Amino acid sequence: MAATFLLLDLFTFTCSKYMEKQFDIIPLKDWLPTDNFPFVISGPCSAETYDQVLETAVQLAAIPQVKVFRAGLWKPRTRPSTFEGVGEIGLEWLTEARKQTGLLTTVEVARPEHVEACLKHKVDILWLGARTVVNPFSVQELAEVLKGVDIPVMVKNPLNPDVSLWIGAIERLNKSGIRKLVAIHRGFYYYHHALYRNQPMWEIPIELQRRIPGLPVICDPSHISGCRELLLPVSQKALDLEMAGLMIETHCSPDKALTDAHQQITPKELGGLIASLVVRQCKGDMEFETKLEILRREIDKMDAELLDILSKRMKIVGEIGQYKKENNITILQIQRWSDIFYDRLNLGSRIGLSREFLLQLLQIIHEESIRKQEEIMD
Repeated sequence: MAATFLLLDLFTFTCSKYMEKQFDIIPLKDWLPTDNFPFVISGPCSAETYDQVLETAVQLAAIPQVKVFRAGLWKPRTRPSTFEGVGEIGLEWLTEARKQTGLLTTVEVARPEHVEACLKHKVDILWLGARTVVNPFSVQELAEVLKGVDIPVMVKNPLNPDVSLWIGAIERLNKSGIRKLVAIHRGFYYYHHALYRNQPMWEIPIELQRRIPGLPVICDPSHISGCRELLLPVSQKALDLEMAGLMIETHCSPDKALTDAHQQITPKELGGLIASLVVRQCKGDMEFETKLEILRREIDKMDAELLDILSKRMKIVGEIGQYKKENNITILQIQRWSDIFYDRLNLGSRIGLSREFLLQLLQIIHEESIRKQEEIMD
């Protein structure tokens, strides 16, 4: 039911004629060199050591598309026992990385004192993370400390799929005088973790662009994917939707990373990924893409629900197998299977499913049920 209401909400804001008009945003090309498309921000999830930061930055500087070096210094971790970042000392490492490579630097800030420390060390760009954006009180505190400061700020989407909350964070910063603004699409938390770490829900950043024309939106494939294998298709999808650039996490030794090791790649691998991207010249129809992504999103939701139902079915099959074992009953009972087969075949046919598809589906389910009961019987 909640998922149905979510879909209705998405249709509502997608079809709405409402458009934000109060934003004063400087175009990205006016303050950041983006001649080598796609524009890429890259660097480690977390700054860990001086050598790690410098080695990664030097390797990234050899890639023409990489314009900005990123590194997390204050990490808002779910559990306090995990690595929470090196803190302010990392700003000195970033200063040296900028000096040696010429790359701009960017850091996530979550508290006013983070902003003050970054300004002190002349960090070039700040960004607000998803856990911060979800809290308007936190965003307002950061907006207050940024009043009168001419610095670009990037705003990640909140954890939950709420375009108004995302817009609200951008609006608070803009009202404080921040005109160099970028939105970062990093995906949204979804209770079923099937393919992605965070569901892309592409229709939401598309709607954000429609509501705030002129706002640059870049994609963070690392946090959407959660693994290296999906970085290329997610990056390609972002470019196909005309996003302005990519933020991809890299590490000189990704397997040894203290945070998010599975989604980081080496700078060399990043170069290969960028070379594999297809940059399409023709502009897509925004309304078409929005409708398509809403329908795809509905399929994703249904697939997750379907898998959940199959999992529950197999648990019951296991209970049946245990009951048969305790009562010394054979696994296969031909009459029961025959009744199920014809009943499901007729039901599926009545609701429009092809006979060939149903035959294959029922056979696969039956074979898995038998296998599961055999495990219990052994």
